[in-house]
Amino acid sequence: VQLQESGPGLVKPSQTLSLTCTVSGGSITTNYYYWSWIRQPPGKGLEWMGTMSYSGSTYYSTSLKSRTSISRDTSKNQFTLNLRSVTPEDTAIYYCNAYSDSVWSWGQGTQVTVSS
Repeated sequence: VQLQESGPGLVKPSQTLSLTCTVSGGSITTNYYYWSWIRQPPGKGLEWMGTMSYSGSTYYSTSLKSRTSISRDTSKNQFTLNLRSVTPEDTAIYYCNAYSDSVWSWGQGTQVTVSS
């Protein structure tokens, strides 16, 4: 499968960041696929944010759970990240990825900066 992130590159503090991952080459409802959002702040490592399963179940990082939601549009074969009440500490490269049968597929990533 191929994945492509899209969304705003600049978000103001306190706003909600919304990013969409468009999937091609496979359906997001295909059994045993797991769809995730991961980010990398500048100078830091990768941070898992949350995952949606092929059935629509969601799992979130404990540290981000209160601000994060993942939804999907099966008609468009997309899944979306919403991160509420952003601060400059949410500045990062955001990636979507897919996992199934020991294979990882990644989007190219999109830079998001939180600044007024």
